[in-house]
Amino acid sequence: MEAAATLVAASIAAGTPMLLAAIGILVHERTGVVNLGVEGMMLTAAIVAFAVTHDSGSHVLGFAAGAVAGVLLAAVFAFFALVLHANQYATGLAIALLGAGASAFIGLPYSGQGLPARGADGIVVLRDLPVLGAILFGHHLLVYVALLLVLAVAWALFRTRAGLVLRAVGESPESAHALGISVRGVRLAALLFGGACAGLAGAYLATVYTSLWAENMTAGRGWIALALVVFATWRPLRVLVGAYLFGGVTMLQLYLQGVGVQAPSQLMSMAPYVATIVVLALISRNPRWIRLNMPASLGKPFNPNA
Repeated sequence: MEAAATLVAASIAAGTPMLLAAIGILVHERTGVVNLGVEGMMLTAAIVAFAVTHDSGSHVLGFAAGAVAGVLLAAVFAFFALVLHANQYATGLAIALLGAGASAFIGLPYSGQGLPARGADGIVVLRDLPVLGAILFGHHLLVYVALLLVLAVAWALFRTRAGLVLRAVGESPESAHALGISVRGVRLAALLFGGACAGLAGAYLATVYTSLWAENMTAGRGWIALALVVFATWRPLRVLVGAYLFGGVTMLQLYLQGVGVQAPSQLMSMAPYVATIVVLALISRNPRWIRLNMPASLGKPFNPNA
């Protein structure tokens, strides 16, 4: 039981960066905007958060800096995609490449550096409970923030007027514009929210999950988060389940190596990416189901002056 509890707790921790990034992606894709630059945004936020935490000694400042870095890159994407009406897919790929290159350059002095010590994670007393303590009460604060964020997004999307406006923009920006809704404003706000989520995901990865900086340390988590939103058919609670499932696949391969399963480590490391491909292949077998759940204007630019 203790081993199972440790595996589940590790899966939750591993799934948190993907959950944070994916919930931000879900929100801006609900408005009809595709941003493929999430991987680069996470990398940039990771090195910025690590550098600020290392130099200031404050983890709070590190998380704030990571979120700001994500928002700034999202603003750059928004300028090209929403103001200049550039192709969203090409712009997103450019942001991904920019983030990867910039993070590698900025991170050169920080390779091999450590971070200041922080207190024990989790809720005092409750984290020491057998089995359930590790699973439910032994995590970093951002794990619980991510859970609350998913619930808040689910409630806001389907229970508030703001959520209705956001979904209307994603389904028919022309109709929303005719009703006096600022399509560009709604999409900008959603993109900035997604940037902040990606920034927090990168900051968590660098300062909590690994507590070190390494080039390309996100290892494709941003791309998995993009696939996760499709897997969840743009539903927040399904994103939550999917993120922890992918986190479980990631930790399972490490667990199997630890208990002595004889298999090449390279094959074990491929497991999360193979799982992503398999899931997308299975989903793509029913394109009608995807079309019914996908925002109708996804990836399509909208020019109110056209």
